[in-house]
Amino acid sequence: MESHPNIAIIGGSGLDRMTGLQDTRELMIDTPFGKPSSPINVGSLDGQSVAFLSRHGTGHHLSPSEVPYRANIYALKSLGVQRIVSISACGSLREDFVPGDIVIPDQIMDFTRDRKRTFFEDGIVAHVSVAEPFCPELSELVYQAVKATGNKVHHSGALITIEGPRFSTRAESNTFRSWGMSIINMSSAPEAFLAREAEICYSVMNHVTDYDVWHTSEEPVTVEMVIEILNRNTEIAQQAIRNLIQGLPAQSNCKCIDSLSDAIITQPGAIPPETRQRLHILLDKYLS
Repeated sequence: MESHPNIAIIGGSGLDRMTGLQDTRELMIDTPFGKPSSPINVGSLDGQSVAFLSRHGTGHHLSPSEVPYRANIYALKSLGVQRIVSISACGSLREDFVPGDIVIPDQIMDFTRDRKRTFFEDGIVAHVSVAEPFCPELSELVYQAVKATGNKVHHSGALITIEGPRFSTRAESNTFRSWGMSIINMSSAPEAFLAREAEICYSVMNHVTDYDVWHTSEEPVTVEMVIEILNRNTEIAQQAIRNLIQGLPAQSNCKCIDSLSDAIITQPGAIPPETRQRLHILLDKYLS
């Protein structure tokens, strides 16, 4: 088993453990942003070193607003992770994205309000480009991995992340549809943006569990409905991850790995020493 995991899986609703991991070790990493949601399990999956983190904590005790997104991404970065695949439940805002389908989105809209969205504060400013918020290279690999399971998968669409933890009103759901959004969840922002700041390739495997509440001929979304679909799709997600691992190139050749090269605007001499130390795993590449 490699000492440093090349890829991490962040499991969301319905996937709080990764089956098939061998020679596992459980790590609880303390970060400048607190502890991650759960211990990070690192092990070997089909000969590849893989890290697994449960986004909502063991037993799903963290609401979407309580997830320590910065600690999660920072901890994975400290392990040397280069790629992250996020597993998430989502509601469909389109007639043709039906419950049971999987969506690999290419765009995201952040409609959250109460979350820390950046590592860069307290004396340092960085403006990271997120015109393409999900790694195109990794997203294509995830799409092909899901497609190989035989499940219906869509490789496009705009995802809107809401604050939660409540579900949408019908007025909100119809508004999001009018904006051109395809799917809705509560967890991909700011996770995707923090991964970009950490120069980690990031993609989301969204499992459609419901039609949100806009579809008046369908029952409004409930937790029971979400869990039923997720239980059905857990095996698909596990197999897709195995497919991905088996065909994963050793190194990424996309632009994500150099996201900070032209993003840090603060002059090095103006960065407070304590801030520089706190962010050293992000900054040493450019400031050492």
